[in-house]
Amino acid sequence: MALVSEFKSFIARGNVLDLAVGVIIGGAFGTIVSSVTDDLIMPVIGAVTGGVDFSNHFIQLGTIPGDFKGDLNSYADLKKAGVAMLGLGAFVTAIIKFLILAFIIFLIVRQANKLFPKPDATPAAEPAEVTLLREIRDSLQKNG
Repeated sequence: MALVSEFKSFIARGNVLDLAVGVIIGGAFGTIVSSVTDDLIMPVIGAVTGGVDFSNHFIQLGTIPGDFKGDLNSYADLKKAGVAMLGLGAFVTAIIKFLILAFIIFLIVRQANKLFPKPDATPAAEPAEVTLLREIRDSLQKNG
């Protein structure tokens, strides 16, 4: 029973709930970033580079199975068939997604820092009593 009550108090803490909400929102945000990358940015990059489709840039390392029925130039088909490959286009796409997500998080944190400034790191002034006691101590050490 102690374990159950301890678990309840752990879950009821604000930090855990905030984390859960953050994970859910982050997952949804990741889907949006994937769509922006796959549906908006990569086609523009492909058009600028002359119609290059980055998703099908790969280096085949393994052999193609004898019963393979897909397109030999399709990364998705070869991957589905279990052929060992280096997915260069998929890697470039993942890097672009990461950079977009990191930049947006940077902008959010930057704006949050402007809205909620950090308290000054200057130490608080000593109370007069502490200063007086130090002076008495120093005087006694000097005279005694």
